[in-house]
Order: sequence, then structure tokens, then C-alpha cells
Amino acid sequence: MSRQHSPADEGDGKVRLDKWLWVARFYKTRQLAHEALELGRVTVGGERVKASRVVKVGDELHLRINQLDYDIEVLALSSQRRSASEAQLLYAESEASRLAREEKQALLQAGRASFPHGAGRPTKKDRREIQRFKDGT
Repeated sequence: MSRQHSPADEGDGKVRLDKWLWVARFYKTRQLAHEALELGRVTVGGERVKASRVVKVGDELHLRINQLDYDIEVLALSSQRRSASEAQLLYAESEASRLAREEKQALLQAGRASFPHGAGRPTKKDRREIQRFKDGT
């Protein structure tokens, strides 16, 4: 007989912060979550914390992932990684944080779009011209 799992199922009620970040799908691996905590990219209540810190419902987290900032509140605990739709039930992002993040994403995408991609690997002719330029002839 299979047992249904809800996001509030956390076993003993204690979940490490690095594990919760992985379960909530902010990081692909628990090791990446651990490294982000060690580098100070995740703060709880404005303070740097260790990966072993126990997460509590109501904690305010600030995450910096790939130049994007997230301000979230922990709504539920879970120690099992589930689908993305279930992971979203574990936290709530502030409206101001979401709008600022979307604006920053749009700016980053616009910057990438205006930067032309190279034509790929230089041809033999291109390499000769580069060599002439480097030699100063």
C-alpha cells in the first residue's frame, strides 16, 4: 500500500538548509546548495549561515543565483525531492522580488541579444589575417 506524501511531511520536523534548497529546486544538487551557502550567496534573516542550519517555517531567505536575487519565505518543510509543482508549495517569493528578478532577466537577455555571436571557427584566411595583425605587418 502506497502512502501519499504532502509537502508538510518532514519526518522529525528538522531539515538542513542545504537539503531544503535542493528539495525546493533552487539548486540541481545538494552539493551546489552547500557551496552557495559556504560562499555566502544564501542568507537567512540577513545573516550568513552554515549548510547544517535547520530551516523553520517562516524563515526569510535571500538567494543569489546566476546574477538573480530571490527573497523567499519558507512555507513548508520537506526532506524528499518531488516535482517542481510540489516544490513551489514549499516557499513564497515576495512580489517585489519577483518583479525585480523578471526585470533583471529581461536586461540580461537584451544584453545577450545585442552581442553578436562569432561566425564560429576562423578560416585559414582569417587565421593568416590574425597572424599578420599580431606580427604587426
